[in-house]
Amino acid sequence: MRVLFFGTAEFAVPSLEALLADRRFEILAVVTQPDKPQGRGQRMVFSPVKQAALHAGLTVLQPRRVRSADFLEQARSLQPDVLALAAFGQIIPQPLLDLPPLGPINVHGSLLPAYRGAAPIQHALLNGETMTGVTTMWMEATLDTGDMLLQREVPIEPDDTTGTLTPKLATVGAQLLTETLLLLERGICPRTPQDHARATYAPAITPDDTRVRWEESAERVCNRIRALSPRPGVFATFRGRGVKLWRAQVAPERAGEPGQVLAVTRDGVTVGTGGGAVTLQEVQPESGRRMAAADWARGARIRAGDSFQT
Repeated sequence: MRVLFFGTAEFAVPSLEALLADRRFEILAVVTQPDKPQGRGQRMVFSPVKQAALHAGLTVLQPRRVRSADFLEQARSLQPDVLALAAFGQIIPQPLLDLPPLGPINVHGSLLPAYRGAAPIQHALLNGETMTGVTTMWMEATLDTGDMLLQREVPIEPDDTTGTLTPKLATVGAQLLTETLLLLERGICPRTPQDHARATYAPAITPDDTRVRWEESAERVCNRIRALSPRPGVFATFRGRGVKLWRAQVAPERAGEPGQVLAVTRDGVTVGTGGGAVTLQEVQPESGRRMAAADWARGARIRAGDSFQT
Protein backbone atom coordinates (compact mmCIF):
# COMPACT_ATOMS: atom_id res chain seq x y z
CA MET A 1 0.00 0.00 0.00
CA ARG A 2 1.45 3.34 -1.09
CA VAL A 3 1.18 5.76 1.87
CA LEU A 4 1.72 9.51 1.97
CA PHE A 5 2.22 10.23 5.67
CA PHE A 6 1.44 13.56 7.39
CA GLY A 7 2.62 14.26 10.94
CA THR A 8 4.52 16.72 13.08
CA ALA A 9 4.27 16.17 16.85
CA GLU A 10 5.65 13.37 19.02
CA PHE A 11 2.20 11.72 19.03
CA ALA A 12 2.64 10.89 15.32
CA VAL A 13 6.05 9.19 15.57
CA PRO A 14 4.80 5.71 16.66
CA SER A 15 2.33 5.71 13.75
CA LEU A 16 5.15 6.43 11.30
CA GLU A 17 7.33 3.77 12.90
CA ALA A 18 4.51 1.20 12.75
CA LEU A 19 4.12 1.75 9.00
CA LEU A 20 7.89 1.52 8.54
CA ALA A 21 8.01 -1.79 10.41
CA ASP A 22 5.33 -3.43 8.24
CA ARG A 23 6.43 -4.44 4.75
CA ARG A 24 2.87 -4.23 3.50
CA PHE A 25 3.26 -0.43 3.46
CA GLU A 26 5.47 1.75 1.27
CA ILE A 27 5.94 5.27 2.61
CA LEU A 28 6.25 7.52 -0.43
CA ALA A 29 7.16 10.64 1.59
CA VAL A 30 6.61 12.24 4.98
CA VAL A 31 4.91 15.63 5.11
CA THR A 32 5.62 17.72 8.21
CA GLN A 33 5.48 21.34 9.33
CA PRO A 34 8.36 23.70 8.44
CA ASP A 35 11.25 23.93 10.90
CA LYS A 36 10.73 26.51 13.66
CA PRO A 37 13.17 28.69 15.63
CA GLN A 38 13.36 27.87 19.34
CA GLY A 39 15.23 29.06 22.40
CA ARG A 40 17.20 32.17 23.08
CA GLY A 41 19.41 31.62 20.06
CA GLN A 42 16.38 31.02 17.80
CA ARG A 43 18.01 27.88 16.43
CA MET A 44 15.95 26.08 13.80
CA VAL A 45 14.55 22.84 15.23
CA PHE A 46 13.20 19.83 13.34
CA SER A 47 9.81 18.39 14.31
CA PRO A 48 9.87 14.96 16.02
CA VAL A 49 8.38 13.42 12.87
CA LYS A 50 11.05 14.98 10.65
CA GLN A 51 13.77 13.62 12.92
CA ALA A 52 12.28 10.12 12.74
CA ALA A 53 11.81 10.33 8.96
CA LEU A 54 15.37 11.46 8.30
CA HIS A 55 16.71 8.72 10.57
CA ALA A 56 14.80 6.20 8.45
CA GLY A 57 16.05 7.72 5.18
CA LEU A 58 12.61 8.86 4.04
CA THR A 59 11.83 11.79 1.76
CA VAL A 60 10.60 14.77 3.81
CA LEU A 61 8.29 17.47 2.43
CA GLN A 62 7.65 20.69 4.38
CA PRO A 63 5.08 22.87 2.61
CA ARG A 64 4.05 26.04 4.41
CA ARG A 65 0.52 25.47 3.13
CA VAL A 66 -0.67 22.04 1.98
CA ARG A 67 -3.44 23.76 0.01
CA SER A 68 -0.91 25.41 -2.32
CA ALA A 69 -1.08 24.42 -5.98
CA ASP A 70 2.58 23.35 -5.98
CA PHE A 71 2.11 20.90 -3.15
CA LEU A 72 -1.12 19.50 -4.59
CA GLU A 73 0.68 18.77 -7.82
CA GLN A 74 3.57 17.18 -5.93
CA ALA A 75 1.16 14.94 -3.99
CA ARG A 76 -0.62 13.90 -7.21
CA SER A 77 2.67 12.92 -8.79
CA LEU A 78 3.37 10.49 -5.91
CA GLN A 79 0.10 8.59 -6.62
CA PRO A 80 -0.64 7.50 -3.05
CA ASP A 81 -3.21 4.82 -2.27
CA VAL A 82 -3.95 6.46 1.07
CA LEU A 83 -3.17 9.56 3.12
CA ALA A 84 -2.31 8.75 6.75
CA LEU A 85 -2.28 11.70 9.14
CA ALA A 86 -1.51 12.09 12.86
CA ALA A 87 -0.93 15.34 14.79
CA PHE A 88 0.00 17.23 11.64
CA GLY A 89 -1.18 20.79 12.33
CA GLN A 90 -2.86 21.95 9.11
CA ILE A 91 -6.36 21.44 7.71
CA ILE A 92 -6.21 19.23 4.61
CA PRO A 93 -8.08 20.76 1.63
CA GLN A 94 -10.72 18.83 -0.29
CA PRO A 95 -8.65 18.35 -3.50
CA LEU A 96 -6.01 16.58 -1.42
CA LEU A 97 -8.60 14.53 0.48
CA ASP A 98 -10.09 13.35 -2.83
CA LEU A 99 -6.72 12.19 -4.17
CA PRO A 100 -6.16 8.70 -2.66
CA PRO A 101 -8.48 5.84 -3.70
CA LEU A 102 -8.43 4.20 -0.25
CA GLY A 103 -9.12 7.44 1.56
CA PRO A 104 -7.61 10.10 3.81
CA ILE A 105 -7.25 8.68 7.35
CA ASN A 106 -6.52 10.59 10.56
CA VAL A 107 -5.41 9.27 13.96
CA HIS A 108 -7.03 11.43 16.65
CA GLY A 109 -6.22 11.30 20.38
CA SER A 110 -9.75 11.17 21.78
CA LEU A 111 -12.96 9.18 21.69
CA LEU A 112 -14.72 11.23 19.02
CA PRO A 113 -17.00 13.12 18.89
CA ALA A 114 -15.51 14.22 22.24
CA TYR A 115 -12.58 16.64 22.15
CA ARG A 116 -12.36 17.62 18.53
CA GLY A 117 -9.44 19.97 17.94
CA ALA A 118 -5.74 20.54 18.42
CA ALA A 119 -5.30 19.61 22.11
CA PRO A 120 -7.57 16.64 22.98
CA ILE A 121 -5.17 15.06 25.47
CA GLN A 122 -4.64 18.27 27.43
CA HIS A 123 -8.34 19.09 27.62
CA ALA A 124 -9.31 15.57 28.73
CA LEU A 125 -6.89 15.91 31.65
CA LEU A 126 -7.97 19.49 32.37
CA ASN A 127 -11.57 18.34 32.67
CA GLY A 128 -10.70 15.48 35.00
CA GLU A 129 -11.69 12.67 32.65
CA THR A 130 -10.93 9.11 33.79
CA MET A 131 -11.24 7.56 30.30
CA THR A 132 -10.06 8.67 26.88
CA GLY A 133 -8.84 6.86 23.79
CA VAL A 134 -7.96 7.02 20.12
CA THR A 135 -10.15 7.19 17.02
CA THR A 136 -9.20 6.63 13.39
CA MET A 137 -11.45 8.69 11.17
CA TRP A 138 -12.14 9.44 7.53
CA MET A 139 -10.99 13.02 7.10
CA GLU A 140 -13.18 15.86 5.91
CA ALA A 141 -12.18 19.43 5.10
CA THR A 142 -13.68 20.54 8.44
CA LEU A 143 -12.06 19.93 11.81
CA ASP A 144 -12.40 16.34 13.08
CA THR A 145 -15.95 15.88 11.80
CA GLY A 146 -15.45 12.85 9.55
CA ASP A 147 -16.82 9.34 9.96
CA MET A 148 -15.27 7.20 12.68
CA LEU A 149 -13.52 3.99 11.60
CA LEU A 150 -11.90 2.25 14.60
CA GLN A 151 -11.86 3.38 18.22
CA ARG A 152 -10.14 2.11 21.36
CA GLU A 153 -10.44 3.26 24.98
CA VAL A 154 -7.47 4.08 27.22
CA PRO A 155 -7.93 4.69 30.97
CA ILE A 156 -6.48 7.86 32.51
CA GLU A 157 -4.60 7.09 35.72
CA PRO A 158 -4.83 9.55 38.65
CA ASP A 159 -1.15 10.51 38.28
CA ASP A 160 -1.17 10.79 34.48
CA THR A 161 0.03 14.01 32.87
CA THR A 162 0.12 14.95 29.21
CA GLY A 163 3.72 13.75 29.29
CA THR A 164 2.74 10.23 30.40
CA LEU A 165 -0.62 9.90 28.64
CA THR A 166 0.56 10.99 25.18
CA PRO A 167 2.89 8.01 24.57
CA LYS A 168 0.18 5.59 25.73
CA LEU A 169 -2.30 7.02 23.25
CA ALA A 170 0.33 7.26 20.51
CA THR A 171 1.10 3.54 20.84
CA VAL A 172 -2.58 2.64 20.62
CA GLY A 173 -2.98 5.04 17.69
CA ALA A 174 -0.17 3.34 15.78
CA GLN A 175 -1.87 -0.05 16.21
CA LEU A 176 -5.23 1.33 15.14
CA LEU A 177 -3.74 2.99 12.05
CA THR A 178 -2.25 -0.21 10.65
CA GLU A 179 -5.44 -2.15 11.45
CA THR A 180 -7.54 0.54 9.77
CA LEU A 181 -5.47 0.64 6.59
CA LEU A 182 -5.51 -3.12 6.18
CA LEU A 183 -9.29 -3.25 6.68
CA LEU A 184 -9.72 -0.46 4.13
CA GLU A 185 -7.64 -2.39 1.62
CA ARG A 186 -9.94 -5.40 2.07
CA GLY A 187 -13.05 -3.20 1.84
CA ILE A 188 -14.38 -4.25 5.26
CA CYS A 189 -13.50 -1.29 7.49
CA PRO A 190 -16.49 -0.08 9.59
CA ARG A 191 -17.51 3.53 9.06
CA THR A 192 -19.79 5.30 11.54
CA PRO A 193 -20.98 8.93 11.24
CA GLN A 194 -20.30 11.08 14.30
CA ASP A 195 -23.16 12.33 16.45
CA HIS A 196 -22.46 16.03 16.03
CA ALA A 197 -24.87 16.93 18.84
CA ARG A 198 -22.50 15.23 21.30
CA ALA A 199 -19.35 16.97 20.04
CA THR A 200 -17.03 18.76 22.46
CA TYR A 201 -13.96 20.80 21.56
CA ALA A 202 -10.31 20.98 22.52
CA PRO A 203 -8.76 24.17 21.10
CA ALA A 204 -5.03 24.78 21.03
CA ILE A 205 -3.39 25.70 24.33
CA THR A 206 -2.79 29.44 24.68
CA PRO A 207 -0.43 31.41 26.96
CA ASP A 208 -3.43 32.34 29.12
CA ASP A 209 -4.04 28.63 29.80
CA THR A 210 -0.61 28.39 31.43
CA ARG A 211 -1.48 30.87 34.22
CA VAL A 212 -2.58 29.23 37.46
CA ARG A 213 -6.05 30.32 38.49
CA TRP A 214 -6.25 30.14 42.26
CA GLU A 215 -9.92 31.11 42.08
CA GLU A 216 -10.69 27.73 40.46
CA SER A 217 -11.47 24.65 42.56
CA ALA A 218 -8.62 22.62 44.03
CA GLU A 219 -9.37 19.77 41.64
CA ARG A 220 -9.29 22.09 38.65
CA VAL A 221 -5.97 23.63 39.73
CA CYS A 222 -4.40 20.17 40.03
CA ASN A 223 -5.89 19.09 36.69
CA ARG A 224 -4.50 22.20 35.00
CA ILE A 225 -1.01 21.34 36.26
CA ARG A 226 -1.36 17.75 35.01
CA ALA A 227 -2.74 18.84 31.65
CA LEU A 228 0.10 21.22 30.86
CA SER A 229 2.96 19.09 32.21
CA PRO A 230 5.71 18.92 31.09
CA ARG A 231 5.17 21.57 28.41
CA PRO A 232 4.37 24.42 28.38
CA GLY A 233 3.66 24.19 32.11
CA VAL A 234 1.54 26.14 34.59
CA PHE A 235 3.01 29.25 36.22
CA ALA A 236 2.30 31.22 39.39
CA THR A 237 3.76 34.49 40.63
CA PHE A 238 5.23 34.82 44.12
CA ARG A 239 6.85 38.03 45.32
CA GLY A 240 6.99 39.27 41.74
CA ARG A 241 8.83 36.24 40.36
CA GLY A 242 7.54 33.36 38.26
CA VAL A 243 7.28 29.82 39.61
CA LYS A 244 6.50 26.79 37.44
CA LEU A 245 4.17 24.33 39.18
CA TRP A 246 5.18 20.77 38.35
CA ARG A 247 3.13 18.62 40.70
CA ALA A 248 0.32 19.15 43.19
CA GLN A 249 -2.44 17.28 44.97
CA VAL A 250 -5.74 18.23 46.55
CA ALA A 251 -5.32 18.98 50.26
CA PRO A 252 -8.36 17.36 51.94
CA GLU A 253 -10.24 19.31 54.58
CA ARG A 254 -8.25 22.50 54.00
CA ALA A 255 -9.56 25.81 52.73
CA GLY A 256 -8.47 29.41 52.57
CA GLU A 257 -8.43 32.50 50.43
CA PRO A 258 -7.39 31.85 46.79
CA GLY A 259 -3.59 32.09 46.54
CA GLN A 260 -2.98 32.27 50.30
CA VAL A 261 -0.29 30.00 51.79
CA LEU A 262 -2.03 27.96 54.48
CA ALA A 263 0.85 25.74 55.60
CA VAL A 264 4.44 24.80 54.81
CA THR A 265 5.32 21.20 55.71
CA ARG A 266 7.62 18.41 54.62
CA ASP A 267 4.91 17.44 52.09
CA GLY A 268 4.98 20.85 50.38
CA VAL A 269 3.24 24.20 50.32
CA THR A 270 -0.52 24.20 50.88
CA VAL A 271 -2.36 27.02 49.09
CA GLY A 272 -6.01 28.06 49.21
CA THR A 273 -8.15 27.98 46.06
CA GLY A 274 -11.67 28.96 45.06
CA GLY A 275 -12.84 25.62 46.42
CA GLY A 276 -10.63 23.81 48.93
CA ALA A 277 -6.83 23.83 48.82
CA VAL A 278 -3.90 22.22 47.02
CA THR A 279 -0.49 21.13 48.25
CA LEU A 280 2.27 22.04 45.82
CA GLN A 281 4.75 19.15 45.76
CA GLU A 282 7.24 20.12 43.06
CA VAL A 283 8.03 23.56 41.66
CA GLN A 284 10.67 25.34 39.61
CA PRO A 285 11.51 28.91 40.60
CA GLU A 286 12.38 31.43 37.93
CA SER A 287 15.92 30.81 36.61
CA GLY A 288 16.18 27.79 38.93
CA ARG A 289 15.92 24.02 38.82
CA ARG A 290 12.96 21.74 39.48
CA MET A 291 12.79 20.90 43.19
CA ALA A 292 10.59 19.78 46.04
CA ALA A 293 8.22 22.57 47.01
CA ALA A 294 9.25 22.20 50.67
CA ASP A 295 12.89 22.91 49.72
CA TRP A 296 11.85 25.94 47.69
CA ALA A 297 9.75 27.26 50.58
CA ARG A 298 12.63 26.82 53.01
CA GLY A 299 15.03 28.72 50.77
CA ALA A 300 12.53 31.48 50.00
CA ARG A 301 11.44 31.71 53.67
CA ILE A 302 7.79 31.20 52.85
CA ARG A 303 5.40 31.16 55.80
CA ALA A 304 1.71 30.54 56.37
CA GLY A 305 -0.13 33.77 55.65
CA ASP A 306 2.01 34.71 52.64
CA SER A 307 0.18 34.93 49.31
CA PHE A 308 0.76 34.21 45.66
CA GLN A 309 -0.29 36.99 43.30
CA THR A 310 -3.74 36.42 41.85
